[in-house]
Amino acid sequence: MKKKILITGGTGFIGSNISRYLVNKGHEVTVFDNNFRGKSSRVKDIINKIKYIKGDIRDRELVFKSFKKIDIVIHLAFINGTKFFYEKPVDVLEIATKGIINTIDSCVKNKIKEVFIASSSEVYQTPNKVPTDEKEMLKIPDIHNPRYSYGGGKILAELMGVNYGKKYFKKMIIFRPHNVYGYDMGNEHVIPEFIKKISKENSKTMKLKINGTGKEIRSFIHIDDFVDGFGLIFSKGKHMEIYNIGTQNKIKILNLAKLIGKKLNKKIIIKGKNDYSGGTNIRCPNISKIKKLGFKEKISLNDGLNDIIQKMKLIN
Repeated sequence: MKKKILITGGTGFIGSNISRYLVNKGHEVTVFDNNFRGKSSRVKDIINKIKYIKGDIRDRELVFKSFKKIDIVIHLAFINGTKFFYEKPVDVLEIATKGIINTIDSCVKNKIKEVFIASSSEVYQTPNKVPTDEKEMLKIPDIHNPRYSYGGGKILAELMGVNYGKKYFKKMIIFRPHNVYGYDMGNEHVIPEFIKKISKENSKTMKLKINGTGKEIRSFIHIDDFVDGFGLIFSKGKHMEIYNIGTQNKIKILNLAKLIGKKLNKKIIIKGKNDYSGGTNIRCPNISKIKKLGFKEKISLNDGLNDIIQKMKLIN
């Protein structure tokens, strides 16, 4: 059934791909974004098929107006990118708090009964159990560390969603992305940052400065697989449920750098530093819950990296 769907943060990396997915499914999509982190170029191929509202999620009046005659809201508007957590924590928190309050209030006011809220693996911080399932404790280890402006904001969004969801919505679902990557995701993330730095090096051997020791472990999911996972949650997800979207294939950051280096014909020597305190040593989701909906990873990290590098025209 065709639905009228509004996506906040719809020109962001994840938001634009979800927008495209829903347009292709025949839905009527409205994208709401001020392009602080998003880019309208990400939706240029569907621009004639969507309604685009250039707006700030903190603009309460515009949010209320934009949410009129909408069936479903997908809330993604947030400031992502690790460096922003440290450099702009006030902005991160302002958009987090005002964004979720304006979104929830507007849904209630406009009698919107279906809401999907994007959270993050950052809510787990350093988990007690790996792979980490959706019942893991959410926490802020150090209130003084600006990094947790992001995770704290996401926890607030979840609290709002769960408590308002019980009272006002027929379907309220929270999804937690885990290290999503792909072409045009922005340079403030580890994979495009590595590709950019390594590709600029002229010598065959290079020292690559990274945050941390390089022994930190992550599990990366390609954006196409992520969108497939979101599609399952969108169609089959249950009211008041929370879903991890990711993979359980782990890799050390130093091995990730070496893998990218190999693809670009460079030998990588890792030089660790610690500009950003508060990162976790390992992040890997338990995806049993979304697997029960039918989720299967299709794109390996190796193939996903090849795709990005080819699209960036760094190799043929």
